[in-house]
Amino acid sequence: MARSDAVDAVVVGSGPNGLAAAVTLARAGLSVRVFEAAAEPGGGSRTAELTLPGFRHDVCSAVHPMALASPFFRAFGLERRIELRVPEISFGHPLDGGRAGIAWRDLDRAVDGLGRDGRSYRRLVAPLVAQEEEVSEFTGSTLVRVPRHPLVAARFGLRAIEQGTGAWNLRFHDDVAPAMLTGVAAHAIRPLPSLGTAGAGLVLTMHAHARGWPVPVGGSGAIVAALVDDLVAHGGEVVTDAAVDDLAALPPAHVVVLDVTPRALARLAGDRVPARYRRALRGFRYGNAAAKVDFALAGPVPWANPDLAGAGTLHLGGSREEIAAGERDVARGRHPSSPYVLVSQPSTLDDTRAPAGRHVLWTYTHVPAGSTLDPTEAVTRQIERFAPGFRDLVLATSSRSAARMEAENANYIGGDIASGAPSLAQLVRRPVLSPDPWRTPLAGVYLASASTPPGPGVHGLAGWHAAASALRHEFGLGMPRLAP
Repeated sequence: MARSDAVDAVVVGSGPNGLAAAVTLARAGLSVRVFEAAAEPGGGSRTAELTLPGFRHDVCSAVHPMALASPFFRAFGLERRIELRVPEISFGHPLDGGRAGIAWRDLDRAVDGLGRDGRSYRRLVAPLVAQEEEVSEFTGSTLVRVPRHPLVAARFGLRAIEQGTGAWNLRFHDDVAPAMLTGVAAHAIRPLPSLGTAGAGLVLTMHAHARGWPVPVGGSGAIVAALVDDLVAHGGEVVTDAAVDDLAALPPAHVVVLDVTPRALARLAGDRVPARYRRALRGFRYGNAAAKVDFALAGPVPWANPDLAGAGTLHLGGSREEIAAGERDVARGRHPSSPYVLVSQPSTLDDTRAPAGRHVLWTYTHVPAGSTLDPTEAVTRQIERFAPGFRDLVLATSSRSAARMEAENANYIGGDIASGAPSLAQLVRRPVLSPDPWRTPLAGVYLASASTPPGPGVHGLAGWHAAASALRHEFGLGMPRLAP
């Protein structure tokens, strides 16, 4: 590494969590240096020309359901720093025959489109939407604590039990609403139904009808740029092309915050980690994987259902039963014949992403961990199923297998973009059972990746919580003001 002079705080890794920790520490008046192994900061939240000149694609994260709801981003004032565009349709779920479930941000409008299941959908979702801030407080931190709003937590828990067990079909009569909920729950890349997938799905659905799922103008890299700009403005710095192989190689610092996986922490710390904690790190389980395809298109996707043209996000895979079967295949180490495909069409909201009249399409599919299979044909076939003529619009593609996802981002073990299986056990014990899981047994060392609560997503909360713990324990300080 190029720099060896002492600082108050060192952060390893410049994903959103690492940068959230760095910004928080710098705002508290500490000198902060961030080390990033890659040539530019951001981790998975970067934007680049992956296919053709002028076509700007998000490298990993694309749509941000937590951007408007995250307590960290709200304190940071993200929506005053960058432009976030919120589609009227948070997500769409195409079904065969041109049918589709449409999750309008307006819950009443979404309910109207679900026929006789609309009332049941409202009873499931509306209480969560009405108390979005309380639900976000409960789900946005460690679960090893007494919830601030116990009745809200209980209401959420009962819904998760329903949608995470064999009772998940008892509420509905038709196939559209169940398919919609399953498409959102499948973000967790786990077998369905389960309590972990139900919890993730309910939170995302709540945000879909509360504040919406925004897309940053210019791409996910705009979020990173806002964080880096604020860090630098408060005296911090980011050092790129600076891989860290051992904690002993870091410059002297009162605090070290690591935006890395438990496996990496065990490697970086070696025998300095107490045996019991090392066993917990090594026992941390990683999940199934994602493989990604980006498309440069000659025009908009020709969805069979025209309403889907206005959706920022789409979940492809068919019925609830079909998606569940595909996720079971993935968990058993097989590539599904009909895969789940997550789609974002940012250029329908942001014309800076592609040349005039052209479009970019962001997709990923679920595959077994470590898969080397190129997902391009499987993804193209599934899109063509719901958008006949799609193939004819493809100008260029860029694909990443699960194995390549890990090669490009060390936090994605085997292609696990969640940085740890989001099972119920690992949502509680992430990576250890503790009311302060960000604090490690090593003096001054904190873990701040998506492998800690509240888990995956671009929300900055893991880094924010880790920084708060470090400020409290190492400096006797409270949280600083983060607003611009």
